[in-house]
Amino acid sequence: MTWIAPDVERSEHYPERRNEPEPAMLRDWLDWHRATLLRKCAGLDAAQLATRAVPPSNLSLLGLVRHMSDTERGWVRQAFRGEQVPDLYYRSDAPDTDFEEAGAAGAEEDFDRYRAECRAVDAALAGAELDETFILRERTISVRWMWQHLVEEYARHNGHADLIRQVIDGSAGL
Repeated sequence: MTWIAPDVERSEHYPERRNEPEPAMLRDWLDWHRATLLRKCAGLDAAQLATRAVPPSNLSLLGLVRHMSDTERGWVRQAFRGEQVPDLYYRSDAPDTDFEEAGAAGAEEDFDRYRAECRAVDAALAGAELDETFILRERTISVRWMWQHLVEEYARHNGHADLIRQVIDGSAGL
């Protein structure tokens, strides 16, 4: 039996909380964009997820899932919290392995790893104050900036996911 990316619930509209404290709104946006990426993948089999549908780009939906796993881990757990956890896919000698090595055979495991990483990042963000700072590459970065950057990273890549999905099966605006 072929593995199919599961469906995911997500509001049809942007997050509803619009006049709440900033951490709640940032959490909503991050969750909404995570769900959007997974919705772009829902219903596709592993081979479709690994398809690089927009040549000459090396992007695939599976590659985007892998990339966002490493992105969240890198910013939140490694840089902000200082956890000594290895990169999931990134290698300095081959920085595009999240995309280049995204193969159908590992799709289900990559999705499980992504969801586990989201849970770990949520735990690492629990109790974080937006004005807290950390140093990365000799720059002082606030949690607020980091969180906004994660939302921006998802927004950009969800645009890529729109194009990839449309080429694969004609679906748009999921």
